[in-house]
Amino acid sequence: MPDALHQLDATELAARLRRRDLSAREVVQAHLDRIEQVNPAVNAIVTLDPEGALAAAARADERLVRGAAVPPLHGLPIAFKDTHLTRGMRTTHGSPLFADHIPDEDDLLVERLQRAGAIRLGKTNVPEFAAGSHTFNPVFGTTRNPYDTTRSAGGSSGGAAAALAAGMQPLADGSDMGGSLRNPASFCNVVGLRPTPGRVPRHPGGNLWDTLSVPGPMGRTVADTALLLSAMAGPDPRCPIGLETPGEAFRVPLDNELRGLRIAWTPGFGGRAPADPDVLAVLEPQLRVLEELGCRVDTACPDLTGADETFRTLRAHSFDLALGGLLDSDRQALKPSIVQNIEQGRRLTVADLNTATATRSRLYLGMLDFFSRYDLLLAPVSQVTPFDAELEYPREVAGRPTHSYLDWMRSAYLVSVLGVPALSVPAGFTPGGLPVGLQFIGAPRADLAVLRAGHAYESATRHGRRRPDLPTA
Repeated sequence: MPDALHQLDATELAARLRRRDLSAREVVQAHLDRIEQVNPAVNAIVTLDPEGALAAAARADERLVRGAAVPPLHGLPIAFKDTHLTRGMRTTHGSPLFADHIPDEDDLLVERLQRAGAIRLGKTNVPEFAAGSHTFNPVFGTTRNPYDTTRSAGGSSGGAAAALAAGMQPLADGSDMGGSLRNPASFCNVVGLRPTPGRVPRHPGGNLWDTLSVPGPMGRTVADTALLLSAMAGPDPRCPIGLETPGEAFRVPLDNELRGLRIAWTPGFGGRAPADPDVLAVLEPQLRVLEELGCRVDTACPDLTGADETFRTLRAHSFDLALGGLLDSDRQALKPSIVQNIEQGRRLTVADLNTATATRSRLYLGMLDFFSRYDLLLAPVSQVTPFDAELEYPREVAGRPTHSYLDWMRSAYLVSVLGVPALSVPAGFTPGGLPVGLQFIGAPRADLAVLRAGHAYESATRHGRRRPDLPTA
């Protein structure tokens, strides 16, 4: 049934490819056909190399015929996020300054996934320099939500999430500073994991010690997401914060009993990130599902005093480090919000950075104490449902006006400061058919426990099985 291959989970495709029930060429061609049919409506994949992908698929088939051992992602097509360097294929960062940039090296993540057998299809759309959680830029335009193409797909991994939800690829890579994996996963009814910092090493990169922005995996199921993580994770000497656990540790069955788990639920992070009523109307019934699975659910939240200011300080500093040179040389080519972020970073004082560093340390220790009493913290992924794609950001959240494109992202970025893993899992739909995600937050380095809990919840609810109905070209 080649016309249905784009609907299969990555784990199912991988198993059929290994059994030689399918060829890599069939799988790649099915996804290329799907891209041709639905990408015009969504604008998720912005660079495509069909000839290169089919040639790589043919080589993969030949290796299997020869009896060679095949890696875990053998034959699975993927389009890489357009902020991740791809050797010989343009990487634009969504900026006119890099519209024709063709790198001569791969990011470590890209290198690892291709070594694991993934086949490069092309690139997925991003906001300019991945700034913001709505995917639009002057090079390729706006990525639209597959469930309602008048709405945002989120960002900055919005192209990745939309392509995944629409069946244009079975797996997707992304990155997350303030919600760039989790928000688009929530908006597009797919799964996205912000791993513990260092779980997925980065190279090359300006600040090798950065723990605010992390690469991570996305999938249509938690099992698919874990499969991709298994190919991403593991130490590399060029990443000084890399964790030693090998990627194979995540290529295990996720079946897990939730009975007895102590779960804290915070609908608004202690008033710091209130969510719109239509978000909570979807999420609050999910607590009963978890109770029926044997969990004890309390309403509780760790002390996050200073987390908002700390994130914004560290983020502004990182923008100045990464993009300050472009402000000096090409200010007119940067969107105003990026200019503002860099300038904010340049106004920071030593005292500001000292305060942020001390506060982040206190918050981390507070989270350790919190997770001595609870196994998981649950929260909204996004404070709003997918908003009008013509807006830069929603103008109010829970009745409060927003003043910048960061203001609606607190439910994601407050978690980023804490150094813990966080998983977005599909949790249902509004009456108007818009997806809503539930955020599973774990203790530091408890990535596998978070994946197992998300998998058990997913298996009980199956919200992620509802696919978008897109027009075909």
